Amino acid sequence: MTTKTTWPLVRVLRDRDAGLCLAGVVVSGFGTSALWLASGVWVKDLTGSDGLAALCMLALWLPALAGPLLGTLADRGRRKPLLIGVNVLLGALLLTLVGVVAPGDLWLLYGVLFVYGAAGVVHDAAESALVATVVDPSLLGDFNGLRMTAAEGMKLLAPLAGAGLYAAYGGASVALLDAATFVLAAGLYAALRGREEKPARPRDGRPRRTAEGVRHLWAHPVLRPLVLAGGATMLCAGLNGALVYAVVDGLGRSPAYAGVLYAVQGAGSVVVGLLSGAALRRLGARRFGAYGVALLALAVALRAVPSDPVALVCSAAIGAGLPAVLIATLTSVQRETPGALLGRVTATAHTLVYAPNVAGLAAGAALVEPVGHRPVLVALGVALLVTAAALCAPPAGAEAVPHR
Repeated sequence: MTTKTTWPLVRVLRDRDAGLCLAGVVVSGFGTSALWLASGVWVKDLTGSDGLAALCMLALWLPALAGPLLGTLADRGRRKPLLIGVNVLLGALLLTLVGVVAPGDLWLLYGVLFVYGAAGVVHDAAESALVATVVDPSLLGDFNGLRMTAAEGMKLLAPLAGAGLYAAYGGASVALLDAATFVLAAGLYAALRGREEKPARPRDGRPRRTAEGVRHLWAHPVLRPLVLAGGATMLCAGLNGALVYAVVDGLGRSPAYAGVLYAVQGAGSVVVGLLSGAALRRLGARRFGAYGVALLALAVALRAVPSDPVALVCSAAIGAGLPAVLIATLTSVQRETPGALLGRVTATAHTLVYAPNVAGLAAGAALVEPVGHRPVLVALGVALLVTAAALCAPPAGAEAVPHR
């Protein structure tokens, strides 16, 4: 007999369009996760520099700064054709990476990663807006949890597969794999049956339409604290992510061991993704996010301990803690935003949440060699605990995300 807790998950999985969206996330996420790790290992092998390897993540995240502007593209037309086009574009773009064979070719890798990140901003905004039209609002928390499980769960297989493929055939082979996954994702989105109404022709200029997303988020009593807490968390997560190769060096392992840590992190994300729908209904968005940030704080600080078992446990805890505030924020945005604004509001929320990650990555790349990773990890743990405490105590009158 199906329980009330699991029934929403079953309803989501039985929906054809929701299942296709999840499948698209799985296949494209597999390629992205494989390339994300392989690009850093690729640069590390070519240059021997931890800082230059960390700049791969910086190139991917930097376009998030233009999220409010890029997000307007997701509100100008139907989201399904846009998703198909973006996936085809990324598949073609990745083919150019077969030319990266020496340190002097790294400008091409960084350039492709930058465009990859910009297209990803548009893709995420369009996908979120499309999902809000095909999934029942009461199931959005469950869907977003499954989506996070699908995306982050790729860390169970994709980093190991990417590292193995890289070790056997080089970085170009991983780029070709990622290109194939985007072509497949385009086919899955093309199979969606949900019908979209064509948006009304915009009457305002792009600057004014871009500002609407910021105004909506800042004026909303539910969304503003979640977005602020998400941004603070991702700032710390960026610093933490930039230190991963230093953590691996501290364990006496080769750079490819980062794939093992990311795989364990993916396992933690799978668990929290499956439980997030029920947790959001029981705890509300603020408390669910706060508990996740607190778990992340402890895990990040303990990564300073040079022990393989501790590093593996901390990776699992990071995977479980980090997605909580992201799922809570995205679900709240989808529930609390009118459909006509959803593309730019989603992109704006992603910018405010993920743009600090760019600063964190840059700071981590600059600090890892002169300061060392252990003092930075401990300081990050303290900062994350402060963030969790602030989010866990809502001001008077602020409620958890309501169901409509």
